[in-house]
Amino acid sequence: MITVVRTVKNCSPCESMIITSLCWPVPHASLWGFTHLPGLFLLTRCFPRSVSVSPLLPPVSLHHKGDEIVHSGAACNVKDDNISERIYTIKEGDTLVLQCIVKGHPRPQVRWTKTAGSASEKFQETSIYNETLRIKGILRVQGGRYYCKADNGVGVAAIKSIRVDVQYLDTPVLTVHQTISDVRGNYYLEKTVFLRCTVNSNPPARFIWKRGNMLIEQSKDNGVDIYEPLYTQGETKVLKLKNLRPKDFADYICQVSVRNVCNIEDKSVTFRLTNATTPPMIRLSVNDTVVVDPGQDVLLTCEVTAGFPFPTVIWSRNPGPLPLSAQVRGATLILRAVTPADAGFYNCSAVNNVGNPARKNANLVVRSNNLTFQITPDSNKDSETIQMGRDLKLSCHVDAIPQDKVNYTWYKNGAPVFNSVSLILLRSDPEMAPGTSSLEIVDMKFRDLATYSCVANFPGSTVPELRVDVNISQNSVSPPVLSVPSGGQVVNVREGGIAELVCLIVDGKPRPPILWSRTEKDLLMPSGRPVEETADGRLRLKNVSRDMMGAYRCQTAPYNGLNIKRREAQVQLNVQYPPILDPVFQDVRSRYQMVTLRCTVLRSNPPRLTDIRWYRNGDFIRMPMPDLKETPEFKFKLEPNNNGSYECRVTNPAGTSTCTFNVTAQPYNAEFYFDTPNPVRILKGNNYSYNLQWTQRDPEAADRIIGYWINVRKVNLQSKHINLKGREPEKGVLLSHTISDLRIPLSYEVRLAPITTYSTGDYISRIIQYSEHHVCGFEDERICGFSQDRSDDFDWTRQNHQTQNPKRSSNTGPDTDRSGTKEGYYMYIEASQPRVQGDKARLLSPLFNVTSVRGPKGSGRVPYCVSFYNHMKGKHIGTLNVLLRVRSIASVDSVIWTKSGHQGPDWKKACFDISPSGPFQIIFEGIRGPNFEGDIAIDDVSITIGKCKQENTVASAGKTGKIDYF
Repeated sequence: MITVVRTVKNCSPCESMIITSLCWPVPHASLWGFTHLPGLFLLTRCFPRSVSVSPLLPPVSLHHKGDEIVHSGAACNVKDDNISERIYTIKEGDTLVLQCIVKGHPRPQVRWTKTAGSASEKFQETSIYNETLRIKGILRVQGGRYYCKADNGVGVAAIKSIRVDVQYLDTPVLTVHQTISDVRGNYYLEKTVFLRCTVNSNPPARFIWKRGNMLIEQSKDNGVDIYEPLYTQGETKVLKLKNLRPKDFADYICQVSVRNVCNIEDKSVTFRLTNATTPPMIRLSVNDTVVVDPGQDVLLTCEVTAGFPFPTVIWSRNPGPLPLSAQVRGATLILRAVTPADAGFYNCSAVNNVGNPARKNANLVVRSNNLTFQITPDSNKDSETIQMGRDLKLSCHVDAIPQDKVNYTWYKNGAPVFNSVSLILLRSDPEMAPGTSSLEIVDMKFRDLATYSCVANFPGSTVPELRVDVNISQNSVSPPVLSVPSGGQVVNVREGGIAELVCLIVDGKPRPPILWSRTEKDLLMPSGRPVEETADGRLRLKNVSRDMMGAYRCQTAPYNGLNIKRREAQVQLNVQYPPILDPVFQDVRSRYQMVTLRCTVLRSNPPRLTDIRWYRNGDFIRMPMPDLKETPEFKFKLEPNNNGSYECRVTNPAGTSTCTFNVTAQPYNAEFYFDTPNPVRILKGNNYSYNLQWTQRDPEAADRIIGYWINVRKVNLQSKHINLKGREPEKGVLLSHTISDLRIPLSYEVRLAPITTYSTGDYISRIIQYSEHHVCGFEDERICGFSQDRSDDFDWTRQNHQTQNPKRSSNTGPDTDRSGTKEGYYMYIEASQPRVQGDKARLLSPLFNVTSVRGPKGSGRVPYCVSFYNHMKGKHIGTLNVLLRVRSIASVDSVIWTKSGHQGPDWKKACFDISPSGPFQIIFEGIRGPNFEGDIAIDDVSITIGKCKQENTVASAGKTGKIDYF
């Protein structure tokens, strides 16, 4: 296995599927850090068409062995359902780890989503754009179907799903309900008790009832019924004790179980039933409504008057939670220094699981002290001024809670006002807001010109009385005149600055406050409120942003002045900002030819540009003054001496913005291909080779690429030049180079850079690591380096569900690969004609070198574990043999595993240990049986250093397969 560390993310979509070939000789060059190798390295291989170059790959459809979702978290079970979807079962609170294994080039980007919403960043440790999704302490609400989507811009994105089933078992809740009913014409009373046990669980729980330590069985006790009620939340079982008997007074245990799934232990709850068992009763120490002044302390006590077992008291608030300053001491709730924000309903509940909980609540009202007034001229005459012989109304309002706790008193020139023919008092004016007191002056005379006072007081409160005086005379009351100062209709401010919008009342008595709002009704004020009140008409805005730009409406308030048609005006806020340019940054690769750089102005406020300047590497480029009305543009011929950073600085009165262009004749970086099938080849001695593959991003963008520098680093920096000999890389085509004589088991850093006639591109880097571990799911056409034996009678065939012959016999052969996915491949032998009994097909593994590492104590050989899945379904199944071929002076094949005849419809796993004495191969030999229903298949072949682990595994879709150990 090769472990790759990717350090470059230059990914461009594949636009072509061109297959070509490369063939080049390479001169002598030395590698880095090969202290065990000669100083010279000679590459004289000519790569054949079928090996060296292949097309770029899109992310293929995800499946179990190639691109898949695998798990490494605390799974209880992983199985496949009947629609070929994997189900991942996990215990609540454990860590979920899902990994999306993807194929494709350029390397696909992965995104995780979830049914009924996105896989949110809020509940996981890793990004949803990571190949690994990790959720620590998973909750039951996080179960569901998770999707892994891989996309690299080539073809259709690949999507795979897995269903996560979170298992849990809560502690059950047991409640008791009692009934007493007449029986047989009042001859005696029957007392019946219902014990209701409720639990939330997944999977559904099993209930067990016990009296003391004795199991209660309905069939053996006529005095009980056990049933499941309808229309209950959660899972519920009821134990009914009929006509209560003396032995029924006992301890009752409700035990719930999910049969130890995910190692979830059983849970239980105990209730002692006695003849004193009663439901709770409570009373509050205060009235239903409590009115207090701001700053007061409030004590609410919930006294328990009945209930056995003794109830537990719980305090809550509606709406919202208890205030942060609230203290709960037993049954008492203490609120310190209350404010109007603490107002609301406070609920006391007493619970002892007998009957229904007892509940009481108190409405806490905190007084307010905002007093306003209104002067309403005769509305019947559409008047806006005070006129003799017409009616006039004075109104007074306090934003108090509750309104009925406020007393209003009216005075005229200091003397109390009483109802009369000309003066009418209204405690609650129906034409005004609730709780508004009004004084109506009917058919106004000169005697009514006076100073009127409205006094609001709060009986039983420490809040001082509130007073407002209104002078009524022909000169003291006049309509307001609203005006925007000259030059203030449009306010210009730079983004990030401070703006002041001004609307003044230049005439009128009394002068009401000014209310500000946005003219577009859906827009809020910068404070987040729909309306802002200003006493002086000046609206101050700080840190102004462009989203604040627009029209603002100023209006006279309908209170603290004349209650007439509201005066209004508008002020336009114009936020100035520097030009918005495109592109902000652009990487320009070009041959040595004419280059055009264009900097487009998308938006600018003010739109008038004042200056455009071009710079190269920070130095001003002298050129004729450009037309400020045209798109800034700079044309020049790219030469070896004028590569570098070009800037276009565009200025308007608000500031300067910059377009930056990195202009170079260097080629783009190469892009490593990370899905090379079997890149490792084991050589003689203790060495191995690696087949490195890559593509060149947009090879025609810059000067012609003539070769690549490849550096292999272990100790010292040395380089090797790959000469293309006139063959230019093509977009979307894989290039290939074999790095030989690497030392087992060392890892190496490989760096690669393209070379042109004039320059060398930037290096990209990756790590290659040797591992004596070979796993093959036959997902690639090259079947992981396995090969057909030329000396046998026929070949093994690579197939998946989608490539099966629709006319094939359903009585033999697998329907899907061993994971149950339709896309996954496997190898099989076709027993139909022209095959005859005894025909053999042999499949050879790659050659494995036995390293110098010594085996276990007492043994000089290194053990290997060989495992694979086999499918042998059919009445004419022949034999499947596994042979070990050890390479020496004369190769020797020996049978190390064999199975014959029908083995059932499922995939089954086989494991065995080998200790070869030298380089070896594993051979799978299928022998045809007596007739055509004898297809044999293999899948997921694994050859791993070390002995096999004894394990149980799921071998088929939703079914457990047997594992054979040898």
